[in-house]
Amino acid sequence: MLLTFLKGLGTGSGLIIAIGAQNAFVLSQGVKKNHYILIPLICAVCDAILIFMGVNGMGTLLSSDRSLSLIAGFGGAGFLFFYGIASFKAVFKAENLVCDRKPAMTLKTAVLTTLAVSLLNPHVYLDTVILLGSLSSRFDRPGNLVFGTGAILASFIWFFSLSLGGKLLSPLFARESSWKVLNTLVGITMWAIAVSILKEILPSVCFF
Repeated sequence: MLLTFLKGLGTGSGLIIAIGAQNAFVLSQGVKKNHYILIPLICAVCDAILIFMGVNGMGTLLSSDRSLSLIAGFGGAGFLFFYGIASFKAVFKAENLVCDRKPAMTLKTAVLTTLAVSLLNPHVYLDTVILLGSLSSRFDRPGNLVFGTGAILASFIWFFSLSLGGKLLSPLFARESSWKVLNTLVGITMWAIAVSILKEILPSVCFF
C-alpha cells in the first residue's frame, strides 16, 4: 500500500507542478501575502474533490472492464509522454515571473479569481477526473483510494508550499533559468511515470 500511495503522490505532484496560470497566480499572491492561506486551500480542495470523483467514479468504471483498463493505461501513459514533451519544449521558451505591485485584492475577488483559475481550465479535469481516475483503476480497492489520497496530499503540499514559500521563491523565479530547471524536472517525472505504467500493463497484454 505504501508503494501505491507513493505512486499517487508522485503522479499527482508531476501533474500539479506543471507550470500554468493557477500556479503562477498562487505564487504571485503568496509573494504579496494576499490571502496566502485561503487561496492555496481553495486550489487544493478543488483538486481533492475532482480527484475523489475520478477515483470513485471513473476509476471504478474502468476497473470493472479489462479492456477499458488497458485503454486507460495506454492512454494515461501516452498523455504523460506528450505532457513531458510539452515541458521539455517549455525549457527553450523565455519564462519568468514578475509580480506586479497592485493593491491587495478583496476576499471576494480572491475567492472568485482562485475558483476561476482552478476550474475554468479544461486541463484540470483531464488531469484529475480522467487521468488520475483512470490510473487509480489499475489498483483494486482500497488501493485506488490510497492512490487518490497520495495525489490529494500532493496537491495540498504543493499549493501551500508554493504560497507560503512565495516570498522566498520570487527572486528565484524572476530568472528564466529557474523555470528551465523546473520544467526539465517536470518532463523527466512525466516520462518516468509513463514508463512505470507501461511496465505494469504490457505483461498483461501478452495474455489478453
